[in-house]
Amino acid sequence: MAKTYGEWLKEAREAKGWTQTRLAEEAVMSRSMIANIETGQRYPSERDAQSLDRVLGTGSVLTTFRPGQATGVVPDWFEQARELEQQATHIREFGLTYVPGFLQTEAYASAVIDAWYPREGETERHKAVVTRLERSKLLADPVTPAVWVLMDEAVIMRPVGGPAVMAEQLDHIVTLAESGRVRVNVLPISAVPHPLLDGIVTLMWFEDQPPIAYAEGLRMGKIHDSLAMVEEIQGAYDLALSEALPLEPSLARIRAQAKEYREHGKEAH
Repeated sequence: MAKTYGEWLKEAREAKGWTQTRLAEEAVMSRSMIANIETGQRYPSERDAQSLDRVLGTGSVLTTFRPGQATGVVPDWFEQARELEQQATHIREFGLTYVPGFLQTEAYASAVIDAWYPREGETERHKAVVTRLERSKLLADPVTPAVWVLMDEAVIMRPVGGPAVMAEQLDHIVTLAESGRVRVNVLPISAVPHPLLDGIVTLMWFEDQPPIAYAEGLRMGKIHDSLAMVEEIQGAYDLALSEALPLEPSLARIRAQAKEYREHGKEAH
């Protein structure tokens, strides 16, 4: 049977006669992170994989075969954020224009990707859809990460893909929220101006590293790891959240919009 990535790491560590604590010290990582990589619960960033290769003398094996590395269909500016997203214990996301990627249905994701310019070929388009849907795996664990999504009301009113696609997408969000897996709040269009109108924002917390913030605009994205900047973005998020509808009214608004899409779809036929 082929070895898993974690087994490769454990074997290389034990060949050096090192404990997880010793490897963590040499690679400047936490012991819990090493343990989680070995058990397959986490995977290292490219920088951490390079550090592991260096201290273990494994050439570039741990870097080359690192799980979750770039697929070629994720923008460079988002790749590191995607890796961190899979390792976070708490995520707070703000959706300004589209439903956050890890909540998207296949039909909705396809419609979003079809709007890219220049338009992708069929093969690249398929890869992009699959990659986006893989992000939803972070919700497979029933508890971690804890996810809180704040969406501008414009997100649910914009008919991406048409009425049927939107009805399905909104139903999916409601199902996740009703199950308790995610918490969703809708920020009414009437809440203008609010401090998050500049773009997409994601806040992430981790078990063994400081929190980070990710902000994205048109064809650009940036990870902020400065504590002062993270706190500033957190403050903007909290201020916008204070203007949002509570959970149940938010779900009622999403259900009502889904119903409107279904009725519109029937009229079209």
